[in-house]
Amino acid sequence: MTIYAAAPGSPGLHRRERPKSTALLVPAPPLPVGERKSARPTLKGTLEKPWVGQRDPHARLAYWITYGTVLLGIAAGAARIYFGWASVLILQGNLCPVLLEDFSNTDTATLFGDGPGGVFFREVDASGFGNGEFEMTTASEANAFVRDGRLYLLPTLTSDVIPLAEIMDGAVYNLTGCTYNITHASGYTTSGHGSAGVNTTEGAGADGAGIAPDAPLDLAAYLAACSAVSNATQGHILPPVMSARISTRRSASVKFGRVEVVAKLPTGDWLWPAIWMLPVDETYGGWPLSGEIDIMEARGNGPSYPKQGVNYVRSSLNWGPATFLNAVAKTYGWKTERRGRYDDDFHTYALEWSEEFIRMYVDSRLTHMLELKLNEPFWTRGDFPPVVQNGTESVVLQNPWVNGTQAAPFDQPFYLIMNVAVGGTNGWFPDGPEKPWLDGSATAPRDFLQAQDQWYSTWPQDPASRAMVIDSVKMWEKC
Repeated sequence: MTIYAAAPGSPGLHRRERPKSTALLVPAPPLPVGERKSARPTLKGTLEKPWVGQRDPHARLAYWITYGTVLLGIAAGAARIYFGWASVLILQGNLCPVLLEDFSNTDTATLFGDGPGGVFFREVDASGFGNGEFEMTTASEANAFVRDGRLYLLPTLTSDVIPLAEIMDGAVYNLTGCTYNITHASGYTTSGHGSAGVNTTEGAGADGAGIAPDAPLDLAAYLAACSAVSNATQGHILPPVMSARISTRRSASVKFGRVEVVAKLPTGDWLWPAIWMLPVDETYGGWPLSGEIDIMEARGNGPSYPKQGVNYVRSSLNWGPATFLNAVAKTYGWKTERRGRYDDDFHTYALEWSEEFIRMYVDSRLTHMLELKLNEPFWTRGDFPPVVQNGTESVVLQNPWVNGTQAAPFDQPFYLIMNVAVGGTNGWFPDGPEKPWLDGSATAPRDFLQAQDQWYSTWPQDPASRAMVIDSVKMWEKC
């Protein structure tokens, strides 16, 4: 082992000292007193103080413009909020309940009773209701029934009951329980309402059915409503679909008030669900002289349908001095679900109606489909021509609402209707390449039936999706 000894004079580890700069050891000569520098730098010359001088008038102006604009914007926003809130039309006074139905009672006899105790009246008819509809409405439990506290209005194929061969040819079908004698004066657009439907009060009665008790029977209309004949040679078939149409014509009506229906719409091509109202008594004459209130109408076609499918709902008012002068184009509106569909869930369809306004909306007043101030007579609003052509003669058009209020014809009691129609030739489903029939064709129902494989494949088998499912119906009247 080699032992290294420490260097002489060192107790052990030798540390080398850092050499010191000699410049730091030489003191600097002192500066003369007059040339001594301050540790803080100073500016030479006079120190300027602009804040004590005269202010720039432009700076003051810029200040007031900036803050004045901010305050003005705040005031304008507050004023807009206030006047917007103040301008919202609200039903004034008390509302008394007329009908509150949640379908917790599943007693069919009570719900659909034919007598005064029945809540809803099932209309049985095969006439097409003036729209050329392809369904017949029935009193069958297969088309209108209550399940799990909800009302179902379900369209079904007629071929489920009648063989397809008979639907196409060689059959006479009579509707059991046809309600023509009760319902035929309301909701039709035929000449049975007077001479071409021009400003007539003939047929309006006070018996709640819209027809005078001693009015003569229109045999052709009766047969169209209560029976159907299939004839292949003439292109006539039995209605290819059975469905439901129910109303409160015998149980409840309102004149100014509120109506609210919570419902989920059906899915399926050419289905036409509707929640709407007609007058109890046609005070001003046949349709549309006495008005029609469409709270909600829709189409069951999918969102890709170019004429507003199931992601749209629409409200409208039908009114006019003649059937061919329906001014609905002046009073309608719609809402759309941009990220959804109205057949996906339940929505609230509501009507608020007073002497001053009519509003129809879905779910909230903020999403109203139609809001109309009744600040001018409908005769003025319609801007109708002074003379119309009735056949081969010219007729001076008369104001049918001259003896009514400013809200006329919407100043009389209306009752509620809920139904699921199918197809039609009145233009609700406009002609187009995707539509299997033409409105002007005499064989439109047959053309529709022949395309059954195409449209029936879009109808869900689950009744909860194919039916209009109604959770509740509520009606209040001003009192």
